[in-house]
Amino acid sequence: MSLVFKKPGILTTVQDLGRTGWRSLGINPNGVMDAAAARIANAVLGNSDSAAVLEFHFPAPEIEFDADTKIAIAGADFGARIDGTDLQNWSSAFVKEGSLLKFAKPGFGRRGYLSVEGGLQVHKWLGSSSTNLAARVGGCSRRELIAADRIECATAPDTAPALKIGQSIMPPYSRFPTIRVIAGNEFEFLTAIAERSLLLDRFTLTNDCDRMGYRLAGTPLHLLDDLQMVSSAVTFGTIQILPDGQLIILMADHQTSGGYPRLGSVASVDLPLLAQTGPGDGLSFSPISIEEAEWLALQFEKELKFLRVGCKFRNQNDHH
Repeated sequence: MSLVFKKPGILTTVQDLGRTGWRSLGINPNGVMDAAAARIANAVLGNSDSAAVLEFHFPAPEIEFDADTKIAIAGADFGARIDGTDLQNWSSAFVKEGSLLKFAKPGFGRRGYLSVEGGLQVHKWLGSSSTNLAARVGGCSRRELIAADRIECATAPDTAPALKIGQSIMPPYSRFPTIRVIAGNEFEFLTAIAERSLLLDRFTLTNDCDRMGYRLAGTPLHLLDDLQMVSSAVTFGTIQILPDGQLIILMADHQTSGGYPRLGSVASVDLPLLAQTGPGDGLSFSPISIEEAEWLALQFEKELKFLRVGCKFRNQNDHH
């Protein structure tokens, strides 16, 4: 079967958990901005963690299904409707042949995710389906979706109930989140006043925010001395200080190395909170140790495992 795009929406792309193992060659990982939402949407359908999903913004795509299948929607709430009937966010649904999925209004959040049972069947590059917009590789035809595009996926019989995700595993999205941060290599070069501002002030996301990085506006921060740095490794969530004292947080399409001082790294469990913010939203930082960040990541993995087991058990019971 196929998903047929009647309208593509704004920057709708195919993504998965990213292209790993190639950074030494300068190839960035890409992948979903909100990994929690994508993984949960896949889990409720019994898909693998790495199954490809659609990442979309508002205005969102209009999609027709040319065969029966099952879908799940997570992340931002854009008022999903199937043939005029509301579909709850963070839930799965059976979709009949010929049905039309639309998104009625921008609710909370910036990026939504659509998973289809069996995953999306698209070209892989270096082992990943993620769309690299700069290099024009991966995804659907190596680019964002356009009208009349078709993406192949599996058909699915109507043999299991719709499932709604519980609150405990949902990321606590907010327009003004507190982001937990592990101190970076150059954190110690901040002045005492700058260190205090970083951890106590609120910063605002500017209009210069995209899949590559979020530029923030706030009280300019200062270093004890001008640092002459060799470009060093960076990753999703690296916080860098720019020459003007403002901050940038690197996101999913980040480069593999950078020459600006690295003040910290966002704890992985809070990257989804960043992914659902945008221009005009605010955030603050809170220090956290590596051990605490690892513990939080493990807690999420446990919750996700419980979800997978619960969905599998529910589906098996309903089949009998």
